[in-house]
Amino acid sequence: MRSIAMDSNHQSNYKLSKTEKKFVRKQMKARHTLLRHEGIETVSSATQILVVANGGLGNGVSRNQLLPVLEKFGQVDALLMPPNKPYSFVRYKTVEESMKAYDALNGKEIVDDLGQKIILYFNFVEKAQWKELGLQALPPGLMVIEEIISSEDEKILLESVNWTEDTDNQNFQKSLKHRRVKHFGYEFQYENNNVNKDKPLPGGLPAIYDSILEKWLKEGFISYKPDQLTVNQYEPGHGIPAHIDTHSAFEDEIVSLSLGSEIVMDFKHPDGVTVPVMLPRRSLLVMTGESRYLWTHGITPRKFDTVQASKSHKSGIITSDVGDLTLNKRGIRTSFTFRKVRQTPCNCGYPWVCDSQMKEPPPSFPESDREASQLEQEYVHRVYEEIAGHFSSTRHTPWPYIVEFLKALPSGSLVADIGCGNGKYLGINKELYMIGCDRSQNLVDICRERQFQAFVCDALAVPIRSGSCDACISIAVIHHFATAERRVAALQELVRLLRPGGRALIYVWAMEQEYKKRKSKYLRENRIGQENWDRLSGALVELAWDASGPVRISHKRASDTAFYS
Repeated sequence: MRSIAMDSNHQSNYKLSKTEKKFVRKQMKARHTLLRHEGIETVSSATQILVVANGGLGNGVSRNQLLPVLEKFGQVDALLMPPNKPYSFVRYKTVEESMKAYDALNGKEIVDDLGQKIILYFNFVEKAQWKELGLQALPPGLMVIEEIISSEDEKILLESVNWTEDTDNQNFQKSLKHRRVKHFGYEFQYENNNVNKDKPLPGGLPAIYDSILEKWLKEGFISYKPDQLTVNQYEPGHGIPAHIDTHSAFEDEIVSLSLGSEIVMDFKHPDGVTVPVMLPRRSLLVMTGESRYLWTHGITPRKFDTVQASKSHKSGIITSDVGDLTLNKRGIRTSFTFRKVRQTPCNCGYPWVCDSQMKEPPPSFPESDREASQLEQEYVHRVYEEIAGHFSSTRHTPWPYIVEFLKALPSGSLVADIGCGNGKYLGINKELYMIGCDRSQNLVDICRERQFQAFVCDALAVPIRSGSCDACISIAVIHHFATAERRVAALQELVRLLRPGGRALIYVWAMEQEYKKRKSKYLRENRIGQENWDRLSGALVELAWDASGPVRISHKRASDTAFYS
């Protein structure tokens, strides 16, 4: 594609084609994204440095894939690929070489590591500097031993796991949502993250592991022989939520053998420090002390891991050196996690996170509006800011009743979505004028990237003129308020926005719900977990507004199968 984005005078005298207009829009969007995320402005004059939009680790483009394309147009001094970002930076030896790449590659297609076509967009920048974290250390008590077994032993162990055996066998475990799993010695109960110490599984640990465990004991990698084993098989794209193995269930030492494929496991300290650790194929992860009791560990569900590009780097911490990062495609990984069941209460040095030492506090309620606001700031606002990207990726399917409500509104209606999230309802009915608001800046940014009208505000104080909306929707928002008084205030704010005759649709989780005269499994067992997610039904309340005030039109209970996100 001809270079058309640098000369604005030329654009004013030249009528752009439809394809060229699309190209300019995409380039402008790339500039705004870079400015918003990194504070880096693009420039109109040519420089040695180019930003490559759509050419980043965050959208599936690896260093090995991008670098050869760039090197066709000159000597590349550096290729910086920030983790999880959809863009990268390339610095050429000369300005002339960067101009060649700009002219030749702008708007060109490449194929990413998943086989999908991606169009690259280039802009010039003056500088590309990156704040890198200082050298991190492994969490205290954590150790990774490479090549702990031979490739022959790996094959034998993988073949010893029978995933198709008779379901009557007590060691058989049905597949979980994100992986296949089997237990030996004791069954791990995901509903309470514990084991039944009075009901060991027949047969104990298979004899095939005896010689391996004895060798690890002799060489000092483990301190005692385990009596519980969990075998997990992960397909590419699968993972496990961040967690700490229950203190009261297992002794200090937990070890995990990785076979079949390498993986990056994330360790996170309560103060927010995250350390990504590469676990190579045939390596042994040993967690003791602080790393076992205090740090969470988990595997992000994705098909590629961000890893060091250096061939010499195998295990250990994935550094933040953006000049040495690339993507590594995941394979099928099977983990063998060995633990020893604890027979006495845990008396570790971390009582504030230890279920054996923590006393269950009585339930408390906010004593003031200020305290309620602080609770929401800590446990709602902050959380949604942190998880906005992942949250958005799981919120893509509109709920049928809400779609029905929006499509039934008259053409030209002005509709406010209060707590719009990623904006999945803002584009349902093109005949409406819809505007969204949310407390999360990151979610509002996602709405704007999707070309929706959205702004940041609190649902208790929406900056829209009273009586100006034909309809309002509030979907799964009001239950986030910490007190009944604040929930009522949120309802009153919705009513304030409506014109006489206007309608509102409100959706909240109903903790007292029953479906077909039975409480959901989720509520019966009072638990939350990725392994046992049971869809909650909600309460749908539809309101209209007349001269005397709000009038409830309908109140429905949404079935478990009818609504999902």
